[in-house]
Amino acid sequence: MRDWWKQWLTNLGWSQSLLLGTLDIVLVLALTYMILIIISERRTLWMVRGFIILMLASALSGRLGLPLLSFVLEKLVIGCAVAMAVALQSEFRRFLEQLGRGEFRQLFQPDRLAIPKSDSVIDEIVEAVKELSKNRIGALLILETTGQIDERDFSVPGVKLNAEVSKELIQTIFQPKTLLHDGATLIRGSRLVSSGIILPLSGRTASRQLGTRHRAAMGITERVENCICVVVSEETGSISLAERGTLNRPLTIKKLKESLEEALLSPTVDREAVAPGVLSFVRQIGGKTLALVSRLLRLPSTASRDKK
Repeated sequence: MRDWWKQWLTNLGWSQSLLLGTLDIVLVLALTYMILIIISERRTLWMVRGFIILMLASALSGRLGLPLLSFVLEKLVIGCAVAMAVALQSEFRRFLEQLGRGEFRQLFQPDRLAIPKSDSVIDEIVEAVKELSKNRIGALLILETTGQIDERDFSVPGVKLNAEVSKELIQTIFQPKTLLHDGATLIRGSRLVSSGIILPLSGRTASRQLGTRHRAAMGITERVENCICVVVSEETGSISLAERGTLNRPLTIKKLKESLEEALLSPTVDREAVAPGVLSFVRQIGGKTLALVSRLLRLPSTASRDKK
């Protein structure tokens, strides 16, 4: 079998080392692309890029015969891998779940939200928040930005709704006499996914003026980067926006709408700004590698035909 394999490679004008080297490059590019597809946050993408550069430096130092530098870089790569596994546990968990289920096609497809291309959904949210603020009815809305939130990041997942976003429905949910008014409501794209969600509270020292809703908004945005929270104070009716653990308050209706448009309508642009440096580079290298492989596969057959 091995002799047949070597003879076939010889007939194609290939060497075994060249084939294995090409296969190695293609598999590494595919694995890198999968990881970058799963991770969509700008800060996290640069962290992964730095980790890849560190791995390349470790491999290069070994090839150049620098044993001490190779040893240090190898240990550093292991330490960084452990740190990234802890920091990106939800992403790695989703990656392993898809890999275990055999969902290989999903691994190469970006996780895109059904984000509305018009601001009609934003208008519905803003109008609802305006009425809630006017009537001093407390509310807490979670809005996904660049990816879906893992429900295990919630203390209690809440009740599934799966309804279209409307100002009437949002106002009804947060009426004081309803069963779901105390929890948060999750909005994904143009859908109200669930309500009555209990969120983890922030551990930061906050002002005494901030209630449980504000601390919950800070807590979930500290833990999950791909979301923002809109909070309406029950005592004062003031409007706040939490992002990455920071609470911006008080906000006017105009400022709230501008902030929502910036966060919800521009994630694809933000992602494309990162892509030329990482994702497009991987795609270009992968395309050139496949073109080279196909060209090498064609050359021997053409030459053999000419001889005939």
